[in-house]
Amino acid sequence: MELVVDSGVKKMEGEAMRKNQTLICAPIMADSVDQMLILMQKAKISGADLVEVRVDSLKSFNPRPDIDTLIKQCPLPTLFTYRPTWEGGQYAGDEKSRLDALRLAMELGADYIDVELKAIGEFNNALHGNKSAKCKLIVSSHNYESTPSAEDLGNLVARIQASGADIVKFATTAQDITDVARVFQITVHSQVPIIAMVMGEKGLMSRILCPKFGGYLTFGTLEVGKVSAPGQPTVEDLLNLYNFRQLGPDTKIFGIIGKPVSHSKSPLLYNESFRSVGFNGVFMHLLVDDIANFFRTYSSLDFAGFSCTIPHKEAALDCCAEIDPTAKAIGAVNCIIRRPDGKLFGCNTDYIGAISAIEEGLQGSQPSISGSPLAGKLFVVIGAGGAGKAIAYGAKEKGARVVIANRTYERARELAIVVGAEALSLDELSNFHPENDMILANTTSIGMQPKVDDTPISKEALKHYSLVFDAVYTPKITRLLREAQESGAKIVTGVEMFIGQAYEQYERFTGLPAPKELFKNIMSTY
Repeated sequence: MELVVDSGVKKMEGEAMRKNQTLICAPIMADSVDQMLILMQKAKISGADLVEVRVDSLKSFNPRPDIDTLIKQCPLPTLFTYRPTWEGGQYAGDEKSRLDALRLAMELGADYIDVELKAIGEFNNALHGNKSAKCKLIVSSHNYESTPSAEDLGNLVARIQASGADIVKFATTAQDITDVARVFQITVHSQVPIIAMVMGEKGLMSRILCPKFGGYLTFGTLEVGKVSAPGQPTVEDLLNLYNFRQLGPDTKIFGIIGKPVSHSKSPLLYNESFRSVGFNGVFMHLLVDDIANFFRTYSSLDFAGFSCTIPHKEAALDCCAEIDPTAKAIGAVNCIIRRPDGKLFGCNTDYIGAISAIEEGLQGSQPSISGSPLAGKLFVVIGAGGAGKAIAYGAKEKGARVVIANRTYERARELAIVVGAEALSLDELSNFHPENDMILANTTSIGMQPKVDDTPISKEALKHYSLVFDAVYTPKITRLLREAQESGAKIVTGVEMFIGQAYEQYERFTGLPAPKELFKNIMSTY
C-alpha cells in the first residue's frame, strides 16, 4: 500500500525546528478543578501541545465558574470532552446538561470541544448556527470492540465530515496489529483534519506514527497506566523514546516482532541511537499474532527492518525470500530487512551476541587450540526454539559438546539430531551432571517478567556449572543467575547478549557503524 502524505515544517515558539505539525494532547482526568490545574501545569512542563479536559472525571462540577477557571488558568490550549458512559466515559447524567456544558465551553473560549457523532445532531440543533469561530468542533466515534473494514471506516468519516465537524475523530480497537493498516489508509487519504487511532497494545503504532501519515493529533498520558483510553503512551515516551517531533512522511519504520513484546528494551536502544546520528527512523514494539499476515499487510518499503523474538523466529524463515546461510543452518531468523525490491532478507545475530558474551565470560579459562574457551566444554542449552537453535549452533561451531534440554523431549531430540548433540527432557536436567565445569545457557522465557520467581533448574544442580548464561534480560538478574552466582558460577546476563546481537542489526538497519559505546551506556542502567 502506498502511504504518502504532505507534511509541513513548523517552528514552535520556544522549541527547535520540528518535522511535523501533529500535536500531542495530554488528557486531564481528576476529581477536582484544583487537581486539574496542577495536572495542566505538569502537561505544559512535559512538552504537550494542548490538554483534553475530561469534565466527566470531575466528582463535582459547577459548569460556568469551573469551565471559566479551567480555560483562563490553563497554560496550554484546551480541548473539552464530557464523555457519557454510552461512549466509554464516566458521565451518566442528563444529556441536555452535558451538551449545554460543552456549548458553554465553546462560548467561554475553549480551543476545541469534542462531541460524539451520536449526539451531534442534537448539539447542532441547540446551537442555532451560533458556532464560535475560535473553537474547533471535533466530532468523534469510538468502537471498543473492533476495527471495521476500510469501506465502513470511509463511510464513518464521511458521516462525521457531513455533520459539520472541523476535525474528524475516530478510535477503534485492535483485534490484530494488521487492523492499524486500514486506519493509516484512511488517515493518509483524508481531505479534512483527522484524529484516528487504534486502541490497545496492538494499536500502539497508530498513536506513534500519526505524524508520518498526517494525523492531526495523538494523545499522550502524563503518567504510566493513568490513561483515558487503552494503549496510550506517555507524553515523555512520545517525545523522548519515539522522537515524535522528528517523525515525517519519509521516516522509516522498524520494530521488534514478538508475543509478548512490551518488555523489550529494543526501542530504547535503537531510537536513542537513531537520534544520536540523525537517522530518520523509528523503532517500536510490534505485538504480532501471525507474522506472515503481518508482512503481507505491511509490504511498504517504509516498513524497513525488524528484530524478531519469541515465538516467531522459526516462522519468520518462511516469510523471507532470501536467508543468510547461517540462519538457514540454525533454522531461525531474528533480524529481517526489506530490500529495495520489497523482498525480505533474514539473518540471525542471536548466536553472535550470545556466544561472544559467553566467551568473554570465560576469558579467565585456558584457551584451547581452536582459540575458543568453549572448545571441549560440555555446553547445556535449555530450550529448542529459535534462540536455543542459534546458541546450540554457535556452541557447536566453537567446538563445544552440546546437550539440548527442553520441556518436550521430542523437540530437544529433533534439534539434537540437526546440531549433532545429546537430548534431555527439562525434568531430567537437575539430575544431569556427568562432570563439573559445565556451561549452562537458558534460551527460554522462564524467569522473565512478570514470572520472576520461576527458574528452569534447581539451585542444587547449579554447583556443577562454571558459567551460567540467561537470555532473559528483564529482569537483568533472573532467579537462575542469582542462584548460579550464589553457587559459585560465573554469570552472563541477557543484556550482554542483547547488546552483542544488536550491533549487526543496527548496521543492517542503517548502513552505519554500530555506536558500541553508546549501546553499552544506554543499557548500563538496566
